[in-house]
Amino acid sequence: MKTDFNEKQIQILLIAETLFAENGFEGTSIRTIAKKAEINVAMVSYYFGSKEKLLEALILYRTSDLKIQIENLSVENLDPVEKIDKLIELYVNRIRCNKGIYRILHFEFSSEEKEDKMKLLNEVRDRNLKSLETIIHEGQAKGIFRKEVIIPLIPPTIMGTFFHFYMNKDYFKKLLTLETDEEFDNYIQTKLKTHIQQTIKALLLYES
Repeated sequence: MKTDFNEKQIQILLIAETLFAENGFEGTSIRTIAKKAEINVAMVSYYFGSKEKLLEALILYRTSDLKIQIENLSVENLDPVEKIDKLIELYVNRIRCNKGIYRILHFEFSSEEKEDKMKLLNEVRDRNLKSLETIIHEGQAKGIFRKEVIIPLIPPTIMGTFFHFYMNKDYFKKLLTLETDEEFDNYIQTKLKTHIQQTIKALLLYES
């Protein structure tokens, strides 16, 4: 599937992303998307085919540049610990800026039945996991990271921590005395990001 979309296609993708995040994938119809985009249903079908193909296009639109960033990071001239820190920063910033699509992926497509229908999503996961494995294997070869790390559990640890915090926004704003949404967002970029970095490094590094 192509990753270069025209202006009208991007408009449809962004509207679909908002509706999927608000109402769920199953709860959003092509007709609703078309109405919100002020176009006819046939145009959505012409551009994307089915609702599933529209979601696949949305995944590609939101993840294609992240793929390049992660692949570049895995071969950067940095030590493995620095790469892990930068990788988590990439993840957190990407999720924070694109909460709609990641919320859809995190909550809507967790069952095996739906995963079978979403091969592209699994391809994205596998690709990002492969880059993570490259970094961790490098650290293991240098004797920095522990051998018994379960690498496939690292991404859900990052995502799960972020979404538990974000989905309980009002609770954590009160608990941490964060008065505004701006303060909450800044907390994610600083304290939460650092916490996730420390958590992942605690899993990877040998005890000193």
